[in-house]
Amino acid sequence: MAGYSGSKQDHAMRLRRIEGQIRGLQRMVEDDKYCIDILTQVSAATSALRSFSLSLLEGHLAHCVAEATLKGGPEAEAKVKEASDAIARLVRS
Repeated sequence: MAGYSGSKQDHAMRLRRIEGQIRGLQRMVEDDKYCIDILTQVSAATSALRSFSLSLLEGHLAHCVAEATLKGGPEAEAKVKEASDAIARLVRS
């Protein structure tokens, strides 16, 4: 079971809102809106994606990684490495 299963509906709703923000950006470009207004909305969409990714990461750590560390062994090491790599990717973006 995925770590986000309990929040699946909330995550789906957040992603639909983010999708709406992106579609709004597309409309702004098509309607020749002012560059700074578009950049402001890009910043908002980026922030929304970052917030979503952190929420997903929190669930992964609390469920998948915690469960693996209880079992120990190579699976635990792999899950911790996987989470560490994901955090590194988030930090770089």
